[in-house]
Amino acid sequence: MFPLVRNALADQDYQRPTPIQAQTIPPAIAGQDILGCAQTGTGKTAAFAIPILDYLGHDKPSRISKQPTTLILAPTRELAIQIGESFRSYGRHMRVRQALVYGGVGQQGQVEALRQGVDVLIATPGRLLDLMNQGHVDLGGVEIFVLDEADRMLDMGFWPALEKIIAALPRDRQSLFFSATLAPKIRKLAAKLLFNAVSIDVTPESSSVEGIEQTVRVVQRADKLKTLQDVLGRDGVERTIVFTRTKHGANALTKKLDRLGIAAAAIHGNKTQNARQKALEAFRQQRVTVLVATDVAARGIDIDGVTHVVNYDMPVEPESYVHRIGRTGRAGEKGIAVSFCTAEERDELRAIEKLIDQRLTLENPESKALLSDASTAAKRGAGKPSRGGPSRSRSSKRGPQARRQSGRNHKARRASGARVTV
Repeated sequence: MFPLVRNALADQDYQRPTPIQAQTIPPAIAGQDILGCAQTGTGKTAAFAIPILDYLGHDKPSRISKQPTTLILAPTRELAIQIGESFRSYGRHMRVRQALVYGGVGQQGQVEALRQGVDVLIATPGRLLDLMNQGHVDLGGVEIFVLDEADRMLDMGFWPALEKIIAALPRDRQSLFFSATLAPKIRKLAAKLLFNAVSIDVTPESSSVEGIEQTVRVVQRADKLKTLQDVLGRDGVERTIVFTRTKHGANALTKKLDRLGIAAAAIHGNKTQNARQKALEAFRQQRVTVLVATDVAARGIDIDGVTHVVNYDMPVEPESYVHRIGRTGRAGEKGIAVSFCTAEERDELRAIEKLIDQRLTLENPESKALLSDASTAAKRGAGKPSRGGPSRSRSSKRGPQARRQSGRNHKARRASGARVTV
């Protein structure tokens, strides 16, 4: 590992890697493609940040205007910002230039950063595609491509943008895919885009987060607010994230909690970036004790000390349940997740239980009859993404093959027809 990266980790008293880090960092440093699956809060960001910084430190690629060396895609602004903070922390002793590109803010500062040349570009797909179409960024020089929370990207409908972005990448690159779940559609995508990849699955995709007490309470829709008030009044409830299905629902619930004297803030996709950051900071500093969020925030909230997660509305996609409850019980702490389920949401509950391969404990078993006559949920078909078209690559001495020929020569591996084993 590059000495300055090692020094930064020592500064932060990093003594032992997490399982995903221990299994990912060595092959990633060796230049291999990675398909990594691990639950939230297990250190995935360091698992790809450390190999990237190691490469930048050893190879010192030249900066070229509008052409980043590394591209990291994240589904939300909050997650992009957190990744940027991690790179600043791990690379504190290095002269690594990074840029954050996401919507909700003016683009001029982002355009200027790209014009000066960056080592690491961390972006959300929508804004990145906008800047590509305007000619402000050229992905032809990307040597390392990271797709973080890959399944969430597809769940949020990012595939059309992803397809265009991937088509603009050189075929000769190292690709690192990470997610908390690996649904079949993600494995199919990985099989098309990764080559001779190391598949790392430190947590079975069908299991939910360990260390989190998970219960469900059967309620009438009209009783959800009163039930939430009761949960928030329980002993040990200090910092709670409440998930709703819609943005309107998040705003309405926040106003209701405020009227009840419960300090709350809302975060969702219609909020400006400044408003979202203010809400997160107020929650982090406990000026508000309840954060009401939609699923867009499930992957972007990384705040220690969240004692409870409440699913005010059951998630439509069962995988979202895993990501929602993963906001608590982080860094080895215990957490509690409570889900409110109406008779109309019973199919969603059954889909979740099938995914995590366990029954959630009923807090009010006397209401079990409300769930007993549920019809089988209609299977939700997942759209099958098409393969991104061929993209151009460039011949450059700054490529990583000079030091890691066997690990990164993607052209040769593509010629041989090698594919990822997943």
